[in-house]
Order: sequence, then structure tokens, then C-alpha cells
Amino acid sequence: MFTGTYTALVTPFRDGKIDEAAFERLVRTQIRAGVDGIVAVGTTGESPTLDFEEHIHVVQLAVKFAQRKLKVIAGTGGNSTSEAIFLTKAAEDAGADGSLQVAPYYNRPTQEGIFQHFHAIARSTKLPLLLYSIPSRCGVEIAVETIDRLAHDSVNIVGIKEAGGNPDRVSQLRAALGVRFSILSGDDALTLPFMAVGAQGVISVASNVIPREIAHMVKAFSMGKLSVALKLHTNYYAFVKDLFVESNPAPVKAALALLGQIEEEIRLPLVPISSANRARLKATMTACGVLK
Repeated sequence: MFTGTYTALVTPFRDGKIDEAAFERLVRTQIRAGVDGIVAVGTTGESPTLDFEEHIHVVQLAVKFAQRKLKVIAGTGGNSTSEAIFLTKAAEDAGADGSLQVAPYYNRPTQEGIFQHFHAIARSTKLPLLLYSIPSRCGVEIAVETIDRLAHDSVNIVGIKEAGGNPDRVSQLRAALGVRFSILSGDDALTLPFMAVGAQGVISVASNVIPREIAHMVKAFSMGKLSVALKLHTNYYAFVKDLFVESNPAPVKAALALLGQIEEEIRLPLVPISSANRARLKATMTACGVLK
């Protein structure tokens, strides 16, 4: 079961290539901070602009650098079922602990098509699978009824990253699927509201930068220390919001670059954030105590 804090890790680049040394430092930082796991090559890891060889290599690096000290979930979804199966099998071979499967995007399948897509992927692997519903990016939502059907049809479909922005969906999912199905927030700003109605953690962008604080917030809420969790949420809320002032992962890469952890390099069609938004992000980081 996937619970707690999972960092949707960036893929650092240097001169157009994967910066392996920086990636290792990032993974080690996550281990020291006490997060439960990382997601390699998700949206934040710029999966759309990595070729297959790079994609698999980043998963291999994540497994190698994690040293079994945290879980590695590989982002291996896609809008081509055969490609998703190929990447998922490669992640399994690399030693990943699970796979994150985004809803098929652009081709806008029906709910039956979505079911058949995930059903085929689940049959191809022994890895536990987390579905990923983010209609703002994909143009389709995985219906609660489809998720329920998938969870009962495939024993290795064990949870979902819910990024629809609606706490009521969490309540619906929990009512339909029970407590053994993992529900993780896909939106940092909504982690506490989602957990209040049944989610069990977060796949976080913010924890690239403040992993200890996000992990502490999630653990505090899980232990019933609501005032501690709320204080952390309140202190870092402005920073969390500014991480989405432009398309993810450009702002979080800017934040990591301001901290000297990576080069601020991102692949087209995304570009580095504007100078105005970088100044805004820097000011927020300073105000929140993220940047000294």
C-alpha cells in the first residue's frame, strides 16, 4: 500500500543531457529528509520530452541511487497502450517498486477504452499500479465507476493519484473502494483537505524543495496532530502556489536552481520562467524561510 509522501522528482539536465550527479544528490536529499518514496519520470520529471532510452535510464538511476531506502515509483503511463506496457515492463526489470499510470491523453478514449487500456497494462506486469487522474492535462477523467471496476478486476491496481482538484471525488473513491485502496493527493495545495476526507498522502512537487517539511506535515496529520500539520501548510502555502505560477516543472526547477541544487535547464516546448515570476518566486521563498 502506498501512503505518505512521494516526491515527483525533477529530471535535472546539463547541456541537454541528464545530469546524473545532480540527480543522485536530489535522491540522497530525499532519503535524508525521510520521504516515503519518489516518482521518477512523471510529469515533473519531464517524461514527455525524454526518449525511451532516457526514460528507462532515469528509472534505473532512481533505483540505483535509492538503495532500497525509499520506494521508487516509475512514471510509465502514456496515451499508447503498447508504449505504456513497454515502459512498465522496463521499469519492472529495473527494480522499481511500482508504476504511476496517467490517464490516456489527447486521444480522449471513452470510459470503456480507459478500462481496457489500464486492464491491458495491469495484465502485462506484476508491479503494483497507481492510476493518475488529472483531467486538466489529459482532457479525460477516470470515472469513479471505472476505477472501482479496475480495482476489482486487477489485483495489482492498488491506488490512485487524484489531481482533479475536488475533495468530493476523494470521498466518492473512499466510499466505493474501501480503506485498502491508496488515495494520494496530486495537488500540494489540497493535501490536507484531501487527507481530511480519506486520502493517505501526497505525490508532491513541493517536496523537491522542502521534502522534510512536506513529509512532516503528512505524518503529523496522519497521527492526529492537526495543529502541527495546519501550521506547516499555512507557512508554505504561498510557496506551494507559486510553484505553479507557470507550467510545472519550470517553477520548481527555478526554485532548485536558486538553491544551487541543479541547473535551471528545461526542455522545449517548456521554457524557464519569466524574470518577473522568478523574482516573485525568490521573494516568496525568502518570506517562507526556504531561501536564506
